[in-house]
Amino acid sequence: MENRLNIFRPEEPMDFGRRIKILKERKLEETKVKSKMKVYQDGDDYGSVPAPEDYKFHCLPNHENGSWYGYEGWSKNFHKLMSEHPVYIDSVDAFSCRWMYSMIWFDEKSPAKGLNWNPDYSYDHLKPEQEKYGIVSGIGSDAHFGGDYELGLSLGWGGLLEKLAAYREKNPGHDEFYDAEELVIQGVQNWMRRAIEEAERLAEKERHPLLRENLLQMAQVNRNILSGAPKTMREACQWVCWFNMASRTYNRDGAGFQLDQVLKRYYDADLAAGRITREEAVFYIACLLLNDPHYYQIGGTDEEGNSLLSEFSDMVLEGADMLDSACNITVRVDRNMDRDFLHRAVDYLFKNRNGWPRFSGDEALNDGFMRLGYPESLARKRIAVGCHWMSLPGMEYCLNDCVKINCAKVLEVALDEMMAGRGPYSTARLWEIYEKHMARAVEVTAEGIAFHLKYQQYNEPELLLNLISHGPVEKGLDMTCGGAMYYNMCMDGTAIATVADSFGALEQRVEKESRLSWEELYKHLKTDFKEEGGEIVRRMLSSSPRYGGGDTVSDRWAKRLSESYSGQVRAISKSYPNYEFIPGWFSWSNTIVLGKQVGATPNGRHAFEPINHGANPHPGFRKDGALTAMSNSICAIQPGFGNTAPVQLELDPGMGRGEEAVQKIADYILTLFQKGGTLLNINIIDSRQILEADKDPDKYPDLVVRVTGFTAYFCSLTPEFRKLVVDRILVQGGA
Repeated sequence: MENRLNIFRPEEPMDFGRRIKILKERKLEETKVKSKMKVYQDGDDYGSVPAPEDYKFHCLPNHENGSWYGYEGWSKNFHKLMSEHPVYIDSVDAFSCRWMYSMIWFDEKSPAKGLNWNPDYSYDHLKPEQEKYGIVSGIGSDAHFGGDYELGLSLGWGGLLEKLAAYREKNPGHDEFYDAEELVIQGVQNWMRRAIEEAERLAEKERHPLLRENLLQMAQVNRNILSGAPKTMREACQWVCWFNMASRTYNRDGAGFQLDQVLKRYYDADLAAGRITREEAVFYIACLLLNDPHYYQIGGTDEEGNSLLSEFSDMVLEGADMLDSACNITVRVDRNMDRDFLHRAVDYLFKNRNGWPRFSGDEALNDGFMRLGYPESLARKRIAVGCHWMSLPGMEYCLNDCVKINCAKVLEVALDEMMAGRGPYSTARLWEIYEKHMARAVEVTAEGIAFHLKYQQYNEPELLLNLISHGPVEKGLDMTCGGAMYYNMCMDGTAIATVADSFGALEQRVEKESRLSWEELYKHLKTDFKEEGGEIVRRMLSSSPRYGGGDTVSDRWAKRLSESYSGQVRAISKSYPNYEFIPGWFSWSNTIVLGKQVGATPNGRHAFEPINHGANPHPGFRKDGALTAMSNSICAIQPGFGNTAPVQLELDPGMGRGEEAVQKIADYILTLFQKGGTLLNINIIDSRQILEADKDPDKYPDLVVRVTGFTAYFCSLTPEFRKLVVDRILVQGGA
């Protein structure tokens, strides 16, 4: 994309509102282009811009297969890319540049070529059982933990270089680590220098006086933070932009920070010195979110339990509203939260219908994390900075959202084993076999995580996030292999509704009602209900009382499943004294992929169809789609150790935006979290509009939906992903 200038008359008004409107229009243009490019599809909005068609990155391989690995490979290729990455400057924006590429997208790293993991460190011995149980192992997964931005902001790039030099002296024998980290910073600084030059060049040509001055200020801000630490809010936001863009380019990292705490001190200082106005600060927030809609949190409490809400928290919401785009802000709801603020946050959800903000439950998350033995003061520091996950900024390595066990696959293995033997058959016997296989699935998953932690430094070290974490620089060790303070490893279960409904249907239809035998059931499953009478059997099974229906037989199975799974995940930690394994229930978009691993299931699901979404019931869980029943069911199966089992809620805008609707949802949020809920995602979308957009996505280029833990422009989703969202919305809408 070309740089933008010389399109406005010198006398044309250019206030902050006008500038954001222009930036939003350009973003939609860029999104249309990106929606046709595979690397940008089915993921977060990112804030990136399409790359020039004539640019091609040529890597510096350090392996015979033509790819790059380890400290040397990643640092040299990142430095090379930073030194030639196209510079994008928009004279209307407050901040320099946008990112265009992620190194994990380049052909040399394509999973299709089998080069996404260093082949010198084989885990073939783990693959048979990983496949058997449908395990997403997390081996080779990157980012998915949160850095401490305050660390980087306090030092600046120059201060980080000085810190590296100081600790290099204290840790002889770790030169490879320090060489790589220094090269990474020097690469970012190269990109910044070229942006400074470009902004000054554009300023000479810019006809509009305000925009010309903006370009000159942009150049000076970057010159100030090239080596020095930021001193103003604009400098702090620009530093954050650079880190975000660099980290996205490196490995797509998207974890943000406590936005209303970290930036507030810069705003307060600027305001006291007369350097900024409130309107200007809101504009900066809007431009920061335009640059990249990272996962940011507002609200919650500090270590002592004092509320973090302030006028600046409202300004964050105002900036997001000003931009009116895809956004990933989470409002942390604590027991003493200001009700007026909560109402304002919900009102923005109704006003923009872009799936933001979402809401997290402070009490359940803190209590769960404390069950691991951590103090409450530390639990309060663990914030929402990912799709469904929490992280201690700069202290915790966790692989959140990267590790999944397909519980529906485990059920299939267990049922096959039971039916291969001589009876008697029963849900009690099936449960016994299921628990045995789940225990082994957890063991195999833990083995994979341990393998990743041992060898990821030789595959893809975390060179950007290391810089804003506590430990790696001090020890000369990557976050993945000893650099972190805490290793709280995520292990998500999936398909809880699929499995609970299956056990429920077996108990109800086979055992209690004797409407078909185990042999008949198994035959219909293996023929995907396609033989004579199969569809009748399928409907009979699928009409059994479901998880989400409200204290049904399947609800009781779901609670049993969750308690058993959490116990097994926590038990495996005893075998790994340096790690804590933490259970959660979340599938992300793996609902499609994991569904394709499993044949027909006893809940009436056809072979290879998607499993249920996260902790939500399957569509059709109850004829009236009762919200209270569904929410109670999800609260009842929370894993209880600081990770989430989110509620995904789809609402029809027919309920209106008025005070009554806002009050109703605000009350629902408070009730949900009082009952133990941990995270709430909400879409407010017209079912008619979503159907039209599914037929012709280009007809609604500005339609934003919350896909799962992230928001995205609907036009950027592939047909398969769109169906996932559409089906969910059509069934739940108006619940």
